[in-house]
Amino acid sequence: MAVVVGIILAIIVCLTVALIVRKRVYDHVDHIEKWKLDITDRDVAKQIGQIKALNLSGETLEKFEAWKEEWEKIVTKSLPDVEKYLVNAEEAADRFLVPKANKILKEAESHLGKTEEEIKEIIAELEELLRAEANGRESAEELKPRIKGLRSMLSQSRYQYGKAEKEFDKEIDALELMLEQYDEFVNDGDYLKADESIQELKESTQTVENKLELFPDLLKQVKQDMPSQLTNLSAGMKEMKENGYRIKHLGFEKEIITYQEQLRNLESQLETADITEVEEQLQQMETRISEMYEALEGEAIAKNYIEKKAPEYEDSVKQISATYEAATLEIEEIQKAYHVEDDDMERFQTMGKAIKALKNHVETIEQSIDDDKQSHSELKKGIEEGFKKIEELEEEHESFKKSIANLRKDELEARDKLEEMHGQLAELNRKLKKSNIPGVPSYIWTRFETALQKNNKVMEALETYPLDMSSVQHALTEAKSSIDQAYEQVDMMLDQAYLTEQVIQYANRYRSQNSELDHKLKEAERLFRNFEYELSLEHAANAVEEVEPGALKKIETYQEERNN
Repeated sequence: MAVVVGIILAIIVCLTVALIVRKRVYDHVDHIEKWKLDITDRDVAKQIGQIKALNLSGETLEKFEAWKEEWEKIVTKSLPDVEKYLVNAEEAADRFLVPKANKILKEAESHLGKTEEEIKEIIAELEELLRAEANGRESAEELKPRIKGLRSMLSQSRYQYGKAEKEFDKEIDALELMLEQYDEFVNDGDYLKADESIQELKESTQTVENKLELFPDLLKQVKQDMPSQLTNLSAGMKEMKENGYRIKHLGFEKEIITYQEQLRNLESQLETADITEVEEQLQQMETRISEMYEALEGEAIAKNYIEKKAPEYEDSVKQISATYEAATLEIEEIQKAYHVEDDDMERFQTMGKAIKALKNHVETIEQSIDDDKQSHSELKKGIEEGFKKIEELEEEHESFKKSIANLRKDELEARDKLEEMHGQLAELNRKLKKSNIPGVPSYIWTRFETALQKNNKVMEALETYPLDMSSVQHALTEAKSSIDQAYEQVDMMLDQAYLTEQVIQYANRYRSQNSELDHKLKEAERLFRNFEYELSLEHAANAVEEVEPGALKKIETYQEERNN
């Protein structure tokens, strides 16, 4: 019984699922049916009929017939085919052949999609044709008065266009002919060609307008302005030559002839109403003429500069040459007393070569001024560079003079330092004598003797001629170092001696009570009397630390406070 109930429930479930799936198929069919009805209700035929109201011919007529035929095909075949798909899908669904029904519906959707695209293409082409017709009509209405205005402007200002007037007349004739051609395309119903024609006419009209606007100024520049500028430039150059200015090297005469020929060519070009690149060539010519004037002005400035500065330049070279010769004699005397470094002498000799080159340059400048082979601008540049070189040499000479003057200064400073070190050694000697210690260890006297010898070497270096300050400075450095070491050794030795005395005096309080301490202190005293202060301090310190740890630190602190 339970099995039977289960089977019945399974059948009910399966049947319910099948009915739901079939219902979805029916819904899909309804959706496609609505899509088909939407396409059917579109009044494409009416839109195509709008085109029919136009006077059609040629390519436009061919397109109209194609659109009409395509729409009739959609209405009579494509949409009925979709209806067949839907019927077949419903029949398959009725028999619960759902996969087959879905396949048929996909084919129906694909068919409708293609139909939809075909309709969109027809509508787009229709709208494009209507737009072209409307725009063309509007453009034609706008261009007619513009073309008429061009004719009027040319007629009223013929003198401004010279021989090119006839060519502009022809170009305006061509515009009117293109307008007539547009009207013919419209009258014949070939709106696509009419649209192409009116677009070309708009561009051509704009081109002619631009040319008519620019032409008078270009013609005036070519026939009057630029020739006048070139004539004035030639006259100015001729006058400069007569006044002694050197401008032949600039080569402007050939350029002017070239530009005059170029202007004749441009005039011939403008007579044909062709303004291609004319404005660019005139701008280039204008720029070059400005450059020529700048160059001529520069030459005039350079000539005045040469007349004023050439004598001054010659005097400056003579002056620095005389200064160098005097310095040469001075150096010869200085070298008898001092050794001058090779680098300094090489620098001085280089200055001499540079001054010799300047003297040769002065001769070259004088010759160039006389023989008229160099432009004033080139001569000006050479003199400016010469003045700059003189300034550099003067700075170099001052630097050299300071380095030479420093030799004497360094000698005096070395002698002062030597005197100071002699005083330091004497002071050190007095310090040892006043020290009130049993005697001075031999190593101290050795250090003192070494410092004295180093001082003597400084004296010997200062007495050697020519004086080599490098050797003197080296000897000074060694002597100073030796004295510093001697001072350090003496101070350390005296500190040890004084501290030893303090330690022994401090330890005496324990001496009678401690025989071992007494023995060690006696050894320390023996070493002290033999000038061995470091060892004496070591013995005394060890002895007192054994009986009173920390005593040495206490004694050192006391001695520091006393010294301060």
